[in-house]
Amino acid sequence: MMMRRVNVRRLTLMAILTAIALIIFIIEAQIPMPIPVPGVKLGLANAVTLFALFYGAKVRGENLHNGASRMPRPINVQIPYIKHPSASSPSLTTINVFTILLCRILLGAIFTGRPIVVVYSLVGGILGFVAQIIMKRFVSSKQIWVCGAFGAVFHNIGQIVAAMVITGTPAIIMYLPILIIAGVFTGVLTGLIAQLTLSRLFS
Repeated sequence: MMMRRVNVRRLTLMAILTAIALIIFIIEAQIPMPIPVPGVKLGLANAVTLFALFYGAKVRGENLHNGASRMPRPINVQIPYIKHPSASSPSLTTINVFTILLCRILLGAIFTGRPIVVVYSLVGGILGFVAQIIMKRFVSSKQIWVCGAFGAVFHNIGQIVAAMVITGTPAIIMYLPILIIAGVFTGVLTGLIAQLTLSRLFS
């Protein structure tokens, strides 16, 4: 019974985070970027991925290279299963976070009516997620912005590779330097959003 309750709470948390990421993605898709370069976007939905990735580590009490973990204090945030994070809160594994990312990408393509985006988003999303997982081993909870920057850069690299393969146009690689620079700035932004949110929850 206890295991079933934990699973239901974990699934509920995953559904909530997926919905938040999807809403952010859909809203952002309606906002034109001032830089006329294909692939450049804020990627604010990635803040949810970073939040979920580090939230699970926090709940499990992992060190995160930042000294001994402290038990979080309850705060008044009206979001189920997130308002009182503690040792009994549903943890999120790497697979859980990847599932959230995958659902957001697939549902985002459906709701925005752009199925071709799935290919670019999947390649970029998976490559960026792998980069974030690797960087997570070397950063503290106060350096999530670094993880965000690396994830965004590799996400853009993945999209460029996918575009080159699909279109058969190697010249697309000339956009890569611009996308890398943009990825650093947008990745730092999404990383800081996730970092400040977690800091508020676990401070």
